[in-house]
Amino acid sequence: MPQNYVKRILNARIYDLVVETPVDEAAQLSQRLGNRVLLKREDLQPVFSFKLRGAYNKMLCLSEEQLAKGVVAASAGNHAQGLAMAAKKLGVKAIIVMPTTTPQIKVNAVRARGAKVVLQGDTYDEASDYALKLVTEKGMTYIHPFDDPDVIAGQGTIAMEILRQVSGPLDAVFIAVGGGGLAAGMAAYIKYVRPEVKVIAVEPEDAACLDAAMKAGRRVRLKHVGLFADGAAVAQVGKEPFRVLRNTIDEVITVSVDEICSAIKDTFEDTRSICEPAGALGLAGLKKYVERTGVKGQTLLAVDCGANINFDRLRYISERTEIGEKREAILAVTIPEQPGSFKAFCTSLSKRNITEFNYRMGDPAEAHIFVGVQVSGDEDRQQLVADLTDKGYPLVDMTDNEMAKLHIRHMVGGRAPEATEEVVYRFEFPERPAALMNFLNQLGGQWNISMFHYRNHGAAYGRVLVGLQVPLGEQKLVRQFLDQLGYTWKEETQNPAYQFFLS
Repeated sequence: MPQNYVKRILNARIYDLVVETPVDEAAQLSQRLGNRVLLKREDLQPVFSFKLRGAYNKMLCLSEEQLAKGVVAASAGNHAQGLAMAAKKLGVKAIIVMPTTTPQIKVNAVRARGAKVVLQGDTYDEASDYALKLVTEKGMTYIHPFDDPDVIAGQGTIAMEILRQVSGPLDAVFIAVGGGGLAAGMAAYIKYVRPEVKVIAVEPEDAACLDAAMKAGRRVRLKHVGLFADGAAVAQVGKEPFRVLRNTIDEVITVSVDEICSAIKDTFEDTRSICEPAGALGLAGLKKYVERTGVKGQTLLAVDCGANINFDRLRYISERTEIGEKREAILAVTIPEQPGSFKAFCTSLSKRNITEFNYRMGDPAEAHIFVGVQVSGDEDRQQLVADLTDKGYPLVDMTDNEMAKLHIRHMVGGRAPEATEEVVYRFEFPERPAALMNFLNQLGGQWNISMFHYRNHGAAYGRVLVGLQVPLGEQKLVRQFLDQLGYTWKEETQNPAYQFFLS
């Protein structure tokens, strides 16, 4: 089965537009991990992403009649830019349907490459439905971002280049997965030409559609998909990619937001380029593989598959990087409310640096502090927790507590004795002009809002923490109401971060 793709890949005639990107050694990371770490630099394509390969290869396979009628796609990101550039090269009309939530930088980039942009719906699915409607009405050809053999073959040319460029030992290749087109094309080629090389797929923990499919033995659709790594935020792996991947990959690794942020920083430190979250998935998976297996002296390659990132997202990424590198512990610690107790606590940290300290007086006897402490790794963090516990400090380790990292660190000290019968919910909603007002309008005035925290992270989705005063008898009713809102939500009333600092 892989040999069918090998022929397609070898016949791809894309290099009058696509760049053969270099394989660079990440010198600092190699030294730190004790392995030779290589990066395939797809961020250096003209559209700053590998997507140009598949889109252009697909268009080269169309008939003159199909090209004359034009092409259409639904995309909020890199596929849109790749297709727009490919269409401009061939002088073909292209319509890109994008969700209204798409950041303006991406809309402008697609228009700048000559494609017509139609903004439709809040989600990819709504945009896709409209694109398919254009296919029916205008006879245009739909160019799928990943579930198409010619697109998959175009992406597979990356593997062809890698095996030519890395002539010596190559132990494993780490590839990001969204819909699976990139991984399928690469895995088919690598396993046919050099079957001894491990092919490892990497997904975000909150969008692991391939991992779920491999475990189930069939494609499954995720109910919720995290959107931080928006280039890989796909609810169901493609049908054709899964057919290929289930027989060609060695394993799937899932990585957290913090691990992705850490990989973005690592890429920057070795290359001075800033990849987008999905572009850093491969390296994040590589680092996790080394940590889990303890391998040394191997040659490991990650595909840096994209660099289309909004500048204002860097603030959020840098904030999360230290935790992703396991160099920061986030703790909720109880100390005596008396002079000298903070100094005594700092002394007990054994010369570790404090990275963050949040506190506001709320109790005459005890002080609950939110503190970030610099550590050297997981083992050091666990030792720190053990040391503080031995010294009599009650604490909760919140390093992996998403609510604490997203919201509580910016809200510490806001206690409200008047906020009786308070329940707490965390929401995600599409970020666009007036989105916050629309959210508040839908939330309505049925229950009093006792707490509210919203922070714009420069992402496609806004994140909100809300406290509502809900009588005990109405809590089932409020959950039914929230389900009908249509936003992703999670109750956080029992979250220790809330209990410590806000309840």
